[in-house]
Amino acid sequence: MELPLNAQVLKNDHIVHILYVTGASRNDRLNEILVSIIIPTYNSEKNLARCLESIRKQSYKYIEVIVVDRFSNDKTVEIAKSYGAKVLQLEAERAKAKNFGVKHARGKYVCFIDSDMELTSKVIEECVKLIENDNKIGGIIIPERSVGRSFWAKVRDFERSFYVGTEIESARFFRKELVDIVGGFDEDVVFFEESTLPQKIEKLGYNVKARVKAWILHHEEDFKLNIWLRKKFYYGKSIAKYKKKFREYASKQLSISSRILVFIKNKKFYSKPILAIGVILLKVLEFIAAEIGSLTNMFDIDK
Repeated sequence: MELPLNAQVLKNDHIVHILYVTGASRNDRLNEILVSIIIPTYNSEKNLARCLESIRKQSYKYIEVIVVDRFSNDKTVEIAKSYGAKVLQLEAERAKAKNFGVKHARGKYVCFIDSDMELTSKVIEECVKLIENDNKIGGIIIPERSVGRSFWAKVRDFERSFYVGTEIESARFFRKELVDIVGGFDEDVVFFEESTLPQKIEKLGYNVKARVKAWILHHEEDFKLNIWLRKKFYYGKSIAKYKKKFREYASKQLSISSRILVFIKNKKFYSKPILAIGVILLKVLEFIAAEIGSLTNMFDIDK
């Protein structure tokens, strides 16, 4: 495999690790803190290069990239390798894939992102500085913006702007030692699986709601309502398990009345009435799709 000029190969137990080290000397690197970024993928060739390029352009250079691929049949693996990422393959849902990536991670910290995300240049630097200065921080929330010209992409971006400080947001950047202690993400649920890890770490007494200012751009140019609702239907099949295991958060995350209240009590919501209507419509459709999924799976609750 031909590696990028800014990559160095480290071999450990027959595993090849790639560190982005642009602008850093060998001596500097040995004194820095490694961050492992874990990206689950499946047929992600359209977005992955942009995601990996944004990692390469981070102001913080001591990064290990791990792509956990679900046996894509496009050029996902080829693209990942061309950027010097370590590629693992596993036939599994996202939670299990991310946990698998953690097992192979060497960093002091781990960050979980999706292949359709783009990190602005200071994301990792801000996360490292924040968590290194406070031992009680176990997880860090990185704010997100949805990107896209379509109506629904704009609706999604407008919606996200109201979730600051709510249980809808979930941390993405963690201390690896804590991830190991709690056993990673809950692999039995798909619905709100990203929320299960920070909740488990929070129960240890750590702050998982610290936040940085740097943004993640979530590219949703190809957002299609019918595909989105099909996903919600599928996710809904594990609602019962999620409610049972994570009751405190679930009561706020899964209540449509609580969610709508987040919007209507904020004056900013009324500043863009067309988008506001779109948000309400999208949430109602999502909740209907998820509840139907839950009902179709109701006889499998105890399995």
